[in-house]
Amino acid sequence: MKLDGRRESTNVDDRRGKSTKMMLGGGGIIGAIIAGIMLLMQGGSMEQVIGTVTEQMQHGQVSEQPAEGQKFTPEEQELAKFSKQILASTEDVWAPVFQKMGKTYTPPTMVLYTGSVSTGCGNGSASMGPFYCSADQCLYIDLSFFSNMKRQLGADGDFAYAYVIAHEVGHHVEFLLGSLQQAHEKMSRLNEKEANKVSVRLELLADFYAGVWGHHEKKTFGSLDDGDLQEAIKCAEVIGDNYLQEKARGYSTPETFTHGTSAQRMKWLKRGLNTGDMSQGTTFQCSDSEL
Repeated sequence: MKLDGRRESTNVDDRRGKSTKMMLGGGGIIGAIIAGIMLLMQGGSMEQVIGTVTEQMQHGQVSEQPAEGQKFTPEEQELAKFSKQILASTEDVWAPVFQKMGKTYTPPTMVLYTGSVSTGCGNGSASMGPFYCSADQCLYIDLSFFSNMKRQLGADGDFAYAYVIAHEVGHHVEFLLGSLQQAHEKMSRLNEKEANKVSVRLELLADFYAGVWGHHEKKTFGSLDDGDLQEAIKCAEVIGDNYLQEKARGYSTPETFTHGTSAQRMKWLKRGLNTGDMSQGTTFQCSDSEL
């Protein structure tokens, strides 16, 4: 992916030089994180994980303090620069797309952190992976996720990393267009199995929006080639619910899926990449078999 000379977004809150200290009762921070990981492995959504960790910490206090002598490797600094450039690209792409729809695009803030972080949705940790919080309109990323993604899932390449960021920005697009709120309201009235089905449609829509961004990024800036696109599609494959569950425990349970299968995630990402057409994001209109 060619980003030489591209600007970096200023909508960034870099908290990597801070440590989050938590005073907890009960099982403490380790117990809270383990509970969140177990829920994630069982198919829980990122917001459910955050809620679980938050609930276990409800009697505690959180404070962020500067870390003494904090230094970052050149590799991490390069990842931070790259992430800021990708966020800037999403701003440059989504602003005119929204303008064509007669709307105004308000960009999210990207929070870079290390280890754990306090958010408008509760307390988050690196074990959750990147996530978006609509309460504060921020997307949260611990940059170590990218090296873990390469090591544990074999998903590598700058456009694979860009896709992860663009997916979280996709949730912000959902928020601005109202589909995120509508989905969450509907999920609150359903049992877990049916709510998971709504969650899948929401996640696939974010994949589609990530593809729409990629389409216009390539069209506007000519920064992508076929190899870049394959990186993102490979990443979509290895973060499918079925792939992750089978890798973790040897089998998958479709009723617990919250993000979609590998085939579904690749399908909707590619639809966005190929068309760049917002009207093609029909994950909430199509049947289960068409997903």
